[in-house]
Amino acid sequence: MPELPEVESLSRFLADRLAGRSVARVHPVSVHALKTYDPPLTAFEGRAFDEVTRHGKFLDLRAGDLHLVLHLARAGWVRWKDKLPEAPPRPGKGPLALRVRLEEPEGTGFDVTEAGTQKHLAVYVVRDPQEVPGVARLGPDPLSGALGLDAFAALLAGERRQIKGVLRDQSVLAGIGNAYSDEILHTARMSPFKPAANLSEDEVARLYAAIGTTLTDAVERSRGLALGDLKAEKKSGLRVHGRKGEPCPVCGDTIREVSFSDSALQYCPTCQTDGKILADRRLSRLLK
Repeated sequence: MPELPEVESLSRFLADRLAGRSVARVHPVSVHALKTYDPPLTAFEGRAFDEVTRHGKFLDLRAGDLHLVLHLARAGWVRWKDKLPEAPPRPGKGPLALRVRLEEPEGTGFDVTEAGTQKHLAVYVVRDPQEVPGVARLGPDPLSGALGLDAFAALLAGERRQIKGVLRDQSVLAGIGNAYSDEILHTARMSPFKPAANLSEDEVARLYAAIGTTLTDAVERSRGLALGDLKAEKKSGLRVHGRKGEPCPVCGDTIREVSFSDSALQYCPTCQTDGKILADRRLSRLLK
């Protein structure tokens, strides 16, 4: 799933290529992906893009007073094309959800795709990004510079949930998902199941620093890469997430996994749980 660093890189890549360029045609291929109908997608035709920004995991492509807002969900992506096919795309069961063709150079544009059978990609056309429910409920952005240590501590105060779930809650912090929450907690040397309200002042500060360094480093690693290389870079840069059974790069212990019905987390026992193994079931607790 694209998270804050990948969406940030996507926004920068598209901003460099779309600013000032006009839309020739918009082809909505997947009806299920389109979540709004007024204004219509065709309202972008003839308009020039002004900027591309990000709200958490949402991409925001602005053209005048209209915003094309994309949420890529688990398997969505944006694919830049120097030469799009001449024939308009036909609706079907393939991965293509949306195609945007630019006026010049002729044939250039981008596709928005979604792999797999579970289709959760979302496309919105709005006059204000706050009209998108997922954007309206976002918490502060960890890289915006507006979230200080005291404000972060206030977010966690009284929070009874486990810290892994808190980090993934978009209404608490915008943009962190399953992969980078694993990475942040490993960097902070913290169990994913530790109750957020039980963190000491030192642990809060450690976690706050880990969020900043982990996300900033991931964004910097992706700087200047082509869109097709971003996913591979993300995978290669992860230290624990998706690396069950491999040695921890910090201490050499074996990276362990806890599986759930639709996801899994990875962690290092030595670095994060004082050597204790987390039980691999939905209501996992530290084994006594």
